[in-house]
Amino acid sequence: MQLTLEHIDLTLKGKKILDDVGFEVADGQFVSILGESGAGKSTTLKIIAGILPQDSGRVLFDGVCVDDIPTHKRNTATVFQDIRLFLHMDVQQNIAFPLKMRKASRAERTETTDRMLDAVQLKGMGNRRPSELSGGQQQRVALARALAAHPRALLLDEPFSGLDEQLRAEMRQLVSQLHQEFSMTSLMVTHDPDEALVMSDRIIHMNDGCVIQHGTPAELLLHPASPLVRAAFNDSSSIEGTVAQGQFTSGKLTVPAPEIPDGSAVLVRVPDREPFVHPLS
Repeated sequence: MQLTLEHIDLTLKGKKILDDVGFEVADGQFVSILGESGAGKSTTLKIIAGILPQDSGRVLFDGVCVDDIPTHKRNTATVFQDIRLFLHMDVQQNIAFPLKMRKASRAERTETTDRMLDAVQLKGMGNRRPSELSGGQQQRVALARALAAHPRALLLDEPFSGLDEQLRAEMRQLVSQLHQEFSMTSLMVTHDPDEALVMSDRIIHMNDGCVIQHGTPAELLLHPASPLVRAAFNDSSSIEGTVAQGQFTSGKLTVPAPEIPDGSAVLVRVPDREPFVHPLS
């Protein structure tokens, strides 16, 4: 599903929260909204989900305005930072909840729940309560519940911020894998520039309620539109080169890049993570 925001404005309690926010997320892309606290990232996500109405502007799904469509009919799913599992339900019941609301049959709920548990690597844990799970396992359940509804777009609001670095790395890998497996449009809010670089097809950088740059990770890294964008990626380094037949080359340096199309590319290095390759276009 293609997501489009046009000239979104929002003022709350006399304070301008969003100012002429507009961007497009192509069908099937993984896009990050990056910025510091108070930049307007989560508010933008809530407007897309229908949780919060904007003062002006339009939200479009595949070119159709959805401003008058309630949250539960927008066919999006949101995973929040605070997880929000139902503590009185076991894991299976949590995952099946959106299907139950849609009056799906018991057989469909069981089949979908089993498939989702397998997808998030929690097979055999369906009878446990959330209180019996680790933070990382709870986040996996929240992700499985979101995916069980077969959303056309997955919205992620700082989904890894409460996890330690090892769990964050595991969840980043899992979310990227599921994004590909389920062929979804995914939009993630994050304050972590390296996370945005590693996971995203494109990055929307916000500050003070405005979009200050929207482009590929390579574009923001190599051609920052402002000192603020440049400062966000100070800990990262890059090497320009080319990809041919699954191999990135820059001078004498060669790095495998099996999923990158032939053409100009950039090798990105971020602290404490494996280098990765992004196409330049």
